[in-house]
Amino acid sequence: MKLYSFFNSSASYRVRIALALKGIDYQSVGVNIRIGQQNTLEYRRLNPVGLVPTLITGDGESLGQSLAIVDWLDRRYPQTPLLPQEDLPRMRVLEMVYAIACDIHPINNMRVLRYLSDELKVSEEGKKRWYAHWIQQGFSTLEQLLRQAKSGDFCVGDTPTLADCCLVPQWANALRMGCDLSHYPRCQAVYDACIRLPAFIAAAPENQQDKIPA
Repeated sequence: MKLYSFFNSSASYRVRIALALKGIDYQSVGVNIRIGQQNTLEYRRLNPVGLVPTLITGDGESLGQSLAIVDWLDRRYPQTPLLPQEDLPRMRVLEMVYAIACDIHPINNMRVLRYLSDELKVSEEGKKRWYAHWIQQGFSTLEQLLRQAKSGDFCVGDTPTLADCCLVPQWANALRMGCDLSHYPRCQAVYDACIRLPAFIAAAPENQQDKIPA
């Protein structure tokens, strides 16, 4: 199995966490999205959307989109499930997953921020305000969802789920961007618990072979 990813892409980070939690061995291939390697013809043949990550399965099939990849992993490797089978916890997990992957990440990822700068000529300060606004909106929602789910060390239940795989990278990116996260204690508690686990440590951006110095 081969994973094409970028070290601090939050979508790639999600999949690395999932693979590590399931104990799946894979070959990592770095795709430097800062210099446009995702747009090469060779990579576009693997992933027509031109985004990371892309998983090449043991059967040689290529699959993009982090949530689709984790869904496939959960079906193919049902040990250590990341999506609960019971209706209520599954509903809670997916609610949080989509709040992050659909409502926060897409409007704050690198290609959107570059469009703001390069095409709309938004200032660096304006871009930071944009980023911080959507982080505030998104994590305010997540804080309420975690409260509803009576979260403890993890988003839902006593073990990490796909919700944790999504929350940790988004929180890490918000920290990197200098956002004020002091109003989200439940999110902070989940993040702090997760990043102490070996799977999350192994998947962290700073521990990837393709890490680029700041």
